[in-house]
Amino acid sequence: MAVTESVAESAYGGARSVHEGILGRQSARESAARTYARALPIVPVRARGLTIEGADGRRYLDCLSGAGALALGHNHPVVLEAIRKVLDSGAPLSVLDLATPVKDAFITELFRTLPPGLADRARVQFCGPAGTDAVEAAFKLVRAATGRTGILSFTGAYHGMTADALAASGGAGEPRGGRLPYPQDYRCPFGVGGPRGAGLAARFTESLLDDPKSGVPLAAGMILEPVQGEGGVIPAPDNWMRRMRALTADRSIPLIADEIQTGVGRTGAFWAVQHSGVTPDVMVLSKAIGGSLPLAVVVYHEDLDVWRPGAHAGTFRGNQLAMAAGTATLAHVREHGLAERAADLGARMLSDLASLGTEFDCVGDVRGRGLMIGLELVDPDGRPTGENTPGPGPHGAPDDSCPAPRTSPESATEPLPASPGLAAAVQRECLDRGLIVELGGRHNSVVRLLPPLTISDEQAAAVLDRLSDAVAAAARGHQGDGHRDNGHQGDGRRRYDGPSERAG
Repeated sequence: MAVTESVAESAYGGARSVHEGILGRQSARESAARTYARALPIVPVRARGLTIEGADGRRYLDCLSGAGALALGHNHPVVLEAIRKVLDSGAPLSVLDLATPVKDAFITELFRTLPPGLADRARVQFCGPAGTDAVEAAFKLVRAATGRTGILSFTGAYHGMTADALAASGGAGEPRGGRLPYPQDYRCPFGVGGPRGAGLAARFTESLLDDPKSGVPLAAGMILEPVQGEGGVIPAPDNWMRRMRALTADRSIPLIADEIQTGVGRTGAFWAVQHSGVTPDVMVLSKAIGGSLPLAVVVYHEDLDVWRPGAHAGTFRGNQLAMAAGTATLAHVREHGLAERAADLGARMLSDLASLGTEFDCVGDVRGRGLMIGLELVDPDGRPTGENTPGPGPHGAPDDSCPAPRTSPESATEPLPASPGLAAAVQRECLDRGLIVELGGRHNSVVRLLPPLTISDEQAAAVLDRLSDAVAAAARGHQGDGHRDNGHQGDGRRRYDGPSERAG
């Protein structure tokens, strides 16, 4: 027995040494711009479905899923089979924009899934390999088609890291176009939330577009996310989506739907715009459409197809392996009803997670759509953001005649200040428990879940257990505890020892 334990300890020590060596070399040699590796110091060596195994032998449940790119999880059999089939066929792997049977099959399957009203009159442009390339191409397209230049986008948006895509995102240092209010309940820009808040956001947008002195000229296009992901997992109300479609259509402004993260069943519909029945003029797609490999496209109404040959191109737009993997993924999601499965399971997970908001003061809001879920962490000791405090006087001094606005009685509570520190603590506690989650939101205070659509009920229960325990641990570590005393001691939850092989 002692010999066996000694061998096991030696093996673990060797694995740990490999793990630490790779991380050390990464830190010494890779750019300071690296992100995920800082919060998630793991070295993946094997993966299947929801599960990742690190070089140190630890196993994790992966609810990051390549930032949403892995609709079927890691190394799904249908994806691997599609890739092997292309490799074994001797087909060329990169063909620029030449026609191939692999590309033809991908476009056919993609068009089969598109919203009604677009599929029968659509054109597709293959771009560079990332979603931000598709956004840049979409902006170039609508500018060419309309002869205008400005792009309307929304607060909290994220559209990519290249120049124009970043300029249209919420964190842009130098926006190039009108910035509009994105409706949300918990931190409504108008302090009311609900249908009234969404209505005010739509009315403000309409006024801005029609006011000749607004400083916002008629735009080349409007880009929006049906659910803001990096912005904090904020679903757009369906009525507001329909209002944006009507506003843009009435003013001949092409509507661009950014479905890079929301697409391929993620939100409980194949494309998130389908929740509202909206048919956009342009859709930008990436992430899951490549079946885990790099692929990005712009799909748009044929009336916008004014480009000359070579007006937009990219060396790797002919990635045959990604198209084959994408075809397999799109077909599998469609044929197995995984969008409907995401809607059902996501609703149950949100319902279970809602209890955290009553159990812990530090959980300000739980929200999402389908398997795109977020928990916003707040400072339980802070003052509500809408609390009635004196506003600034003429010289910066308090002026009781100008109070800060209060949240409307329509809202049950006033939001507390966001707590990025608590969110980071929850992420660390999750990793300690073998659960990988991501952070997002305005202040990086939203813990995000993006599990693959193939997640089983058993695995979903394990994710919720580990996340709940992590929140409890982070709350206990926070000064003031952040925990409502209802008898929960953080040690009575179900435990989960490994992933279900059936979910692979």
